Amino acid sequence: MRKIIVLAMALTFTSVSVISCKKDISTLGKSVLNLGGANDANAIIDFNNNFLDSYKSTSRHIESILKYADAASAKAKGERVVMMPIVINSMDYAFGKIKEVPSGFGKDKAAIEADFNMYKAKKENIEKKFEELKSYMNSEDYKDDKGVKAEAITKDIETEAQALFTSGESVIAKIKPGTDAAEEVILKDHPMKEYIISSKNVMNSLDSNIDLLDKQYSGKFNEAEAQKKYDELAKTVEANSKLDFNVKDPQYSYKKSQFESFNKTASSFLDTYRKLIRDAKGTGKISDSDIQQIDSSYESVLNSYNSFVK
Repeated sequence: MRKIIVLAMALTFTSVSVISCKKDISTLGKSVLNLGGANDANAIIDFNNNFLDSYKSTSRHIESILKYADAASAKAKGERVVMMPIVINSMDYAFGKIKEVPSGFGKDKAAIEADFNMYKAKKENIEKKFEELKSYMNSEDYKDDKGVKAEAITKDIETEAQALFTSGESVIAKIKPGTDAAEEVILKDHPMKEYIISSKNVMNSLDSNIDLLDKQYSGKFNEAEAQKKYDELAKTVEANSKLDFNVKDPQYSYKKSQFESFNKTASSFLDTYRKLIRDAKGTGKISDSDIQQIDSSYESVLNSYNSFVK
């Protein structure tokens, strides 16, 4: 399980930190407001949402390409490969929605554009390299050069993938302050502000738990640390579940079921988490199956959250 995938999955709708509960908008929030008000704020949040969706799907797609490249390189050198990994075409619809970096990012816009353009270029390069590798393997040209070209293309793909991940994470880090500020503007008088902030608390705690489990999966399981993080998450889930969704504006009435669904999936995540702790306590290590179940459960929570806040 690559760290990059966990990170991409852990990034939620608008930002990874809790929205300020103060009545006054922050200085950066006022800057966004002065630039173009709600329009600029919405543009920033749309860019954030679309980029995170693109990064998530692209990361998974590249993961499958990397696995294919590894297998291709091995097969081309004469090693036994039972079945070549299947790479499904990327359905990155979110990327196509990004027309430009919003002006609301102000002085950070140029730096964000540079990283975004790098991300875009590496994304395209990887696809070209992958097509080249597929053609080479399908035509069995490796029988002529004993896999030399396959190994070279695989190294190119790995280098390009690392550059894509680096630029992608840089974009995420740079858009965060502006996204936090835009969120303040949008939520200032929003009817669902209380529920969105509380639900974001759940996601922040969840992300912190995922980060811990990822580290322990790669190393040694620490029951005390895991249990402490679990308890913190359980409290935020309980607090959110106790909120009575009472938004009087009728246009948000359908959000009640989505809010309840989010809390149910969060509770189910806790069930999976307890199982992981129990299993790892006995073996001293987090198993592959348990971490996969945690990842799957996390994605269900994330999808429920995104449905609720969008």
